[in-house]
Amino acid sequence: MERFRVLIVDDEVDFTETIVKRLKGRGLDADGVNSGEEALRVMETEEYDVVVLDVKMPGLDGIETLREIKKRKPYTEVIMLTGHGSVESGIKGLQLGAYNYIMKPVTLDELMEHMTQAYERRIIEAQRREDVKRSEQRP
Repeated sequence: MERFRVLIVDDEVDFTETIVKRLKGRGLDADGVNSGEEALRVMETEEYDVVVLDVKMPGLDGIETLREIKKRKPYTEVIMLTGHGSVESGIKGLQLGAYNYIMKPVTLDELMEHMTQAYERRIIEAQRREDVKRSEQRP
């Protein structure tokens, strides 16, 4: 598997730390933060291929954080994590440009599968943009 960068954003500190540790154990370059504000701050200086973003967080919630990520880093793929009863938020996330949403609790294998698919889409989209750019430069 190709190595890619992942940011986990969840206000549950234990969850974030555990997932980051397990992703690193699988060879991914993973970081974790515990708020939408922290995510936006770290993304000012760091590039991530995929962001896994909890919907329900105090302060800047997942939907508002998604809006800001897509404004600042439109090609970063975002996967929304939703708890029970917040499927509507997951759907809203898709409308705002999230790659997908998944329900908590999620297994590590399931999360890895979604992140890998999101990363592959990012690569395909980057290639498509490059092809368009090249075709526009031809005489």
